Amino acid sequence: MVSVSLFQKPIVKVKLADLLKATGDFHSDHIVVAGSSRVGTAYKAVLPDGSALTVKRLNGCPLGEKQFRAEMNRIGQLRHPNLVPFLGFCVVEDERLLIYKYMPDGALSSLLHSTSGDLDWPVRLRIGIGAARGLAWLHHGFPIPFLHQNITSSAVLLAEDCEARITDFGLPQLVQCSPIDSATADESPFMNGEFGEFGYVPPEYASNPIATTKGDVYAFGVVLLELVTRQRPTEVSMDAAGDGFKGNLVYWTNQLLAAGRLLDSVDISLRGKGSEEEILHYLKIAVSCVAYNPRERPSMYHLYLSLKSLGRSIIHQSISMNSLCLWKDDSESH
Repeated sequence: MVSVSLFQKPIVKVKLADLLKATGDFHSDHIVVAGSSRVGTAYKAVLPDGSALTVKRLNGCPLGEKQFRAEMNRIGQLRHPNLVPFLGFCVVEDERLLIYKYMPDGALSSLLHSTSGDLDWPVRLRIGIGAARGLAWLHHGFPIPFLHQNITSSAVLLAEDCEARITDFGLPQLVQCSPIDSATADESPFMNGEFGEFGYVPPEYASNPIATTKGDVYAFGVVLLELVTRQRPTEVSMDAAGDGFKGNLVYWTNQLLAAGRLLDSVDISLRGKGSEEEILHYLKIAVSCVAYNPRERPSMYHLYLSLKSLGRSIIHQSISMNSLCLWKDDSESH
């Protein structure tokens, strides 16, 4: 009988047999969107007592069991209100299973790009602030920044009341990169899909594929643009951009910025409701994150503070810097 290694005292003890039964032996009906599908496939597991977990089945892991367990222990120490709680893992021969708390409202990507339901502006800003807070903690809460390397709207999950939580942190070392085929042999490893989803990869990675904090900032900026435009990162709908437009979300918003028409990018459901000034400020923050030159992008700390300051006027629930566990005073310079 194979047991599951847990980092925190569980409400119920979980065994591999329980996970297999709870996911229907990893049946496709249990698949959920929770981070990159290239990293691994995520399944909703409903245990006999009715509680739910998310089980991510890694597609491949180059690490031996001893190295894998050491990496799990490192990731298991990362606990923050805006990270998806990582509860434990399981090693069975070549299988590597990661166990997370289940997020009932799903992935931001699913919510934004589904045909049902609208998100009002305060909720979208709250999501952006929460996700920024989590990534800022990863970047600035340690002597050496903890890089995410795969930020997307699918890696931002939503708990109750649309509280944003980031998943897939710490996974680059755990996944066996796919081999480069002849069609992509001249592309960098970030561009050909080993890490970094299409539409989220900063331009500098094409010539210098070394992960940086500013690379994470770029990807997060794309998420911020998705939040306010409701457009996909790799393409813009004809209804929004017009017939004949060829380009991605970043290119489109930069075109509108240059033409002085940045508000034309805003999701039509948000227009005409009196929040134009705040939304324009937000858009300018988002566009600064996707600047071509990485030196011109803000740090995640300053990005978080900018969004938090913008949100004070419309979000009544304060976000405590004490619980952020980063700095004693927002006014300190970093």
